[in-house]
Amino acid sequence: MIEISKKITSNVARVNATYNLIKENDRVMVGFSGGKDSLTLIHTLNRMKKKAPFKFDFKAVTITYGMGEQIEFLSNHCKEHGIEHEVINTQIFDLAGEKIRKNSSFCSFFSRMRRGYLYTTALEQGYNKVALGHHLDDAMESYFMNLFYNGTMRTMPPIYKANNGLEVIRPLIFTRERQLRAFAASNEIRVIGDEACPGLRFDVKMPHARATTKELLAKLEEQNPKIFVSMKAAFSNIQLPTFFYKDLKDIDLNFDE
Repeated sequence: MIEISKKITSNVARVNATYNLIKENDRVMVGFSGGKDSLTLIHTLNRMKKKAPFKFDFKAVTITYGMGEQIEFLSNHCKEHGIEHEVINTQIFDLAGEKIRKNSSFCSFFSRMRRGYLYTTALEQGYNKVALGHHLDDAMESYFMNLFYNGTMRTMPPIYKANNGLEVIRPLIFTRERQLRAFAASNEIRVIGDEACPGLRFDVKMPHARATTKELLAKLEEQNPKIFVSMKAAFSNIQLPTFFYKDLKDIDLNFDE
C-alpha cells in the first residue's frame, strides 16, 4: 500500500484550496515521466480523487522520446494502483538530432517538445487541465535562474492558462523536493532518474545554470533554514512599485521605502 506523508497531502490540499487548481468535473491529464516528482503527483491525485468532496478524473500520460525507452514498468505500476495510464510514442530524439546544434543547450528543446505533445493529447481527448510535477525547489531555482541569467523576475505559478485554452496546474508547488524523494524511497518505488536524460546521448554541453543555482540555494539554506519559507511567502507578497517598473499608472504608489 502506498503511504503519502501528511505534509505532502496538506501542502497539496492547501495549494488546491488557495488557487482552485482542481474543481468539480475537471478532467486532468498528468505529465508522467516516471521520476519521483510525477510519481508522487499521480499517487497524491489518486488519493485526492477518493477523498475529495467533489468528482474529477485524471489520467497519467507518458511521452517517450523515441530512444527505445523501457517503460513497461510504469504501465504496470499504474495498473497495480488503479491509475489510468497512456504512453504516447514520439520521435523527439531523432528530431533533436536535426535541430540541436553542437555544444548548444538541449533541456528547453526537449521540455518544449514534450509539453507540446502533452497539450495536444489533452485537447484531443477532451481534458481541460494539464498537471505538472514541479515542486517548490523548482520554483525557487527557476526564479534565481531567470534573475541571474535572463534579466527577468519570473517563476512557476501554481496555475495559468496556456494559449490553447488549457489550464496548467502544479499541485506540488508548495512541496519540497526532499519530501518527494522521501516518498519514493519510503514506498520503495522504482523511479526513472537522470539515466533517461536524452542529452546524455548528444554531443552537447550539459546545463550548468540549474545545478549552480541548486548549490547556491543549498548553501543559503544551511545559513538560514527558513529561507524557503520566506521566499514562498515573498512570491505572494510582491511590492511591484518598489521595482524599476515603467508603467505604474494603475498602481498605488503609497508604500514604505
